[in-house]
Amino acid sequence: MKGLKIHNLPSKAGVVSFTEKLTVTLFPSAGGGFCHPVSEANLRKRLLSLLKPMKEKLPAPARELVRIFFKTLHEIRQKLEDDAASIAENDPAATSVDEVIMTYPGFFAILVYRLANRLTNSGVPLIPRIMTEYAHSLTGIDIHPGATIGSPFFIDHGTGIVIGETAIIGKRVKLYQGVTIGALSVSKNMASTKRHPTIEDDVIIYAGSTILGGDTIIGHDSIIGGNVWLTGSVPPFSLVYHENRVTVRDRGNNKGKKDKNNKE
Repeated sequence: MKGLKIHNLPSKAGVVSFTEKLTVTLFPSAGGGFCHPVSEANLRKRLLSLLKPMKEKLPAPARELVRIFFKTLHEIRQKLEDDAASIAENDPAATSVDEVIMTYPGFFAILVYRLANRLTNSGVPLIPRIMTEYAHSLTGIDIHPGATIGSPFFIDHGTGIVIGETAIIGKRVKLYQGVTIGALSVSKNMASTKRHPTIEDDVIIYAGSTILGGDTIIGHDSIIGGNVWLTGSVPPFSLVYHENRVTVRDRGNNKGKKDKNNKE
């Protein structure tokens, strides 16, 4: 079987530990007291130790990749601050940015994704996927580290959200639970092609909707209602919803029988 050999793999536990320490060092309240910040030197050492076993698969020397990653941490943090502020501003249930950072699974999934995405864009194999699968296991939110997601980004509730590897998501997009932004075909020979949709700026996608296909574009400022299935593009400012009918009937006859029985 081709690929990384077993002795050239990073420690999965080490990747999880690095992810925990990194997230809490960036946002101390994210740890909730269960994990504590460490120095940047400590984090650099941890990442270097994870990269070294894969040195033959890296696009640049491990130390250079570590340097590049930590050079961009300030930029990543700024995007995450914008994400958290957007959630706090737009969710009526949020009382503060600190609450969002400390308790919202959507923010945690975005936090880990943005860190993993930067490593993916640097050509680092495997480690980014372990990071996002760790977040997936905790939140139920599955974001591939290869996806391209603008900031701010808002995940509300979040359980069951899936965002595929080649998805492109613009700024100020809001997703609810159970949304899938996925591939229309899962053929292996499409691995190097764009398989997942493009979601333009200021789109809202409500719970349970599925949007599929690499050629699918959801135009900016559109609203996709709950439980919609889309495999084609929609223009900007669209309102897309699933047409259904809810019937409400009078239960008065049953109620009368029950009251009669009670009188007897």
